[in-house]
Amino acid sequence: MTRPPVYYPVAVAEQNPAPPAEAPVEPAFTHAAAPFLRTEVNTPVAFASPPAGAPNLSATWVNYKTQIYFALTFLAYLMVVVGSTTIVEANRDAGWRYYIALLPVIPTAVMVWLFVRALATMDELQKRTQLQAFGFALCGTALLTFGYGFLESVGLPHLNFTLVLPLIAVLWAVGLGTLALKQRYRR
Repeated sequence: MTRPPVYYPVAVAEQNPAPPAEAPVEPAFTHAAAPFLRTEVNTPVAFASPPAGAPNLSATWVNYKTQIYFALTFLAYLMVVVGSTTIVEANRDAGWRYYIALLPVIPTAVMVWLFVRALATMDELQKRTQLQAFGFALCGTALLTFGYGFLESVGLPHLNFTLVLPLIAVLWAVGLGTLALKQRYRR
């Protein structure tokens, strides 16, 4: 009687492994400075850089679009104020002078609309900073106008209401500057 052949399993070491496609990957943190080596800059992409001297006008427009719109609207406001006061002064008895006197409200309303639109695009930290600066401006304007109102009752000259908005803007800028310095020294 013949015995059936016995098959023994082949050892793993005897198998021929496929050659690696790439160099073996080094395990993470085998080198003392591995966290710093892993953050090395990748090789540059083969695209040409823009010329150093030429400014990127589209990026400038995107970054400063709100400020440009605001500056143009403020320029329009100044032109309308000068024009409307000149026309009203020249036509003191005309019935339509009230409409001409209200024309500077239009660019002012556009400025308010631009400001609200700019606030909508800010992140939470920027909104909080603007709110704090505006709160400072509102309270400061209230204190100054109420205080001056009491001083008018004892003989100081009457001030025009059109000075209130510039006062708010100045105090708002002071509030933003103070908050910026506070944030800078907090770090």
